Amino acid sequence: MHIDIITLFPDMVQNYFEHSIMKRAQAKQLATINVINLRDYSANKHKKVDDYPFGGGAGMVMSIEPIAACINALKAQRTYDEIIFLTPDGEVFNQPTANRFSSYKNIILLCGHYKGIDERARELFVTKELSIGDYVLTGGELAACVVADAIIRVMPGVLNDETSALSDSFQDNLLSPPVYTRPANYMGHQIPEVLLSGHPIKIADWRHEQALQRTQARRPDLLK
Repeated sequence: MHIDIITLFPDMVQNYFEHSIMKRAQAKQLATINVINLRDYSANKHKKVDDYPFGGGAGMVMSIEPIAACINALKAQRTYDEIIFLTPDGEVFNQPTANRFSSYKNIILLCGHYKGIDERARELFVTKELSIGDYVLTGGELAACVVADAIIRVMPGVLNDETSALSDSFQDNLLSPPVYTRPANYMGHQIPEVLLSGHPIKIADWRHEQALQRTQARRPDLLK
């Protein structure tokens, strides 16, 4: 998978993908993360990419010209499955969406900033708008990292144990069950005996029941 991330703050984004699973996915050549500085596409001598909003009001708006120049340059190199704008008013990103996107070959993640981007950029170029929650961030950089991470980690070959992602929260609309590691007894707090039974079916049944109970208690909306 090839992911282009368009941002005003490339260092903020690049650093995230230089560690842990994201770094290994790139080392295995399963994912390519290309972080692009939008200012490189500004025709302004000061590399300015924003201006005051028509109609007045507080804040600045990211201009359409550098966004258009950047996306057109990228589209000249490859065909994209989605051009995604990270925005609070987008569709809420979830695990099924991450699973679906993991089969794509090329996507663009466009990070907004200030009061957002010129609406015409959304109309002309963006094919999908995503939000990672009902709150507002300073910019779309954190959201882009979240979306890219969630997509990449479920791609075949990224995790050492590919079954690990299948037991994550929100797969099958359930939260994950409790997990334990050594020691089996910590200051009188013993792990459930079934986990020491060595019986795969009983353990699987216990985990499924625990996942149901936890989902019912914490996120009953998922069971609907």
